[in-house]
Amino acid sequence: MMDTLFSKIIARQIPADIVYEDELCLAFRDINPQAPVHILIIPKNPIPKVIDATEADKDLLGHLLIVAGKIAKNEGHEEAFRLVINNGENAGQSVFHLHVHILAGRNFNWPPG
Repeated sequence: MMDTLFSKIIARQIPADIVYEDELCLAFRDINPQAPVHILIIPKNPIPKVIDATEADKDLLGHLLIVAGKIAKNEGHEEAFRLVINNGENAGQSVFHLHVHILAGRNFNWPPG
């Protein structure tokens, strides 16, 4: 497994406010929230960036989106939430372990960036 902040959270070497876990992924509250609800979903089998995903990862990637919907619903935001996946440093990715941001609880503008 890659040695990242997120792999250390999966290994329980770093504490996190975990809101969901199954055999494929882990979700926890972001320590620097950009919205009232800001949760990160990470695969337990790390992929550095979206561009590094392969055909073999398609079920895992779909699972992350299904889990995102479940978490948003559990948080009371099933009608309005945003999902963000950054790919690369210039897109805002700071931890190179693919992660899905769930953002909710405020209005969002378009375009986002």
